[in-house]
Amino acid sequence: MKGNRFGFDLGLFVLRLAIGVIFIAHGAQKIGLFGGDLQKTISGFEAMGIPPILTYCSIAAELGGGILMILGFLGRFAAFAGAVNMGVAIAKVHIHNGLFNQNQGFEFPMAVGAIALALLFIGMGGFSIDAKLASKMDKVIGKNAT
Repeated sequence: MKGNRFGFDLGLFVLRLAIGVIFIAHGAQKIGLFGGDLQKTISGFEAMGIPPILTYCSIAAELGGGILMILGFLGRFAAFAGAVNMGVAIAKVHIHNGLFNQNQGFEFPMAVGAIALALLFIGMGGFSIDAKLASKMDKVIGKNAT
């Protein structure tokens, strides 16, 4: 990429940090922190036709995926999981309430899902574990190439 690589990587880090904090907070709430309750989460998901195993997948996508996105480790996998999670949230919970967040609409999950999709397509940037691992692999492969 030509131009300001530092600014690009810093911008991706800011996006990763913001979405990671949001996902971690929501995942933590689902397991019982910040006023949440795991049993109520499971019951609420079951009422929407979502089995407990997929409830745990949602929690893992948010809590684990948020941590991974902040670190930039397995970032595209975490971003994919987060984007799918937001797509399900929109379809199962928010779509019938319209756009605006004040009416529990899909505005917020759409924005978070869009950030996750952008990170999926672009990657985690230079300030990530993924980038460091890729750089090391390039050096190893480059040294062994004939």
